[in-house]
Amino acid sequence: QVQVVESGGGLVQPGGSLRLSCVASGGFFVIHRMGWYRQIPGNQREEVAIISTGGSAGGATTYADSVKGRFTISMDNAKDTVYLKMTSLKPEDTAVYYCYADLTLEGDYFGKNYWGKGTLVTVSS
Repeated sequence: QVQVVESGGGLVQPGGSLRLSCVASGGFFVIHRMGWYRQIPGNQREEVAIISTGGSAGGATTYADSVKGRFTISMDNAKDTVYLKMTSLKPEDTAVYYCYADLTLEGDYFGKNYWGKGTLVTVSS
C-alpha cells in the first residue's frame, strides 16, 4: 500500500523557520506532482505549494499568495521526498500541514492522489 508520511512539524516562534518533509513509499510508481496543503483551525483545507516532477512541466512550482516569498517547495526525486522550507513564520501559519502525492502505480493507467495524515505546525511566542 502506498504511504505518504509527513514529518518536521512542531512549535516555532514568529519569524522563525521550519522544514517539513514528506516521503512517498510502498510501491513502484511514477510521481507526477507532490505538494502541501494546510488546514488552519476553523477553516477548510487550502493549497500551499505544489511541485511538478516530470514532463514538460518538470520542476514547476506554484504557491499560495499567502506564502509566496516565505515558503519554498523542493523535491529529491531519488528519494521520493518533497520538502517545504518555511521562513518568516507568522501565527496565522499555524495549521495542520498535509502532504499529497499525485502518482501512478505500476500496472495502473490513471494517476491517483494519496494523502498523508498531517503534521502540526504551531507558530507562537
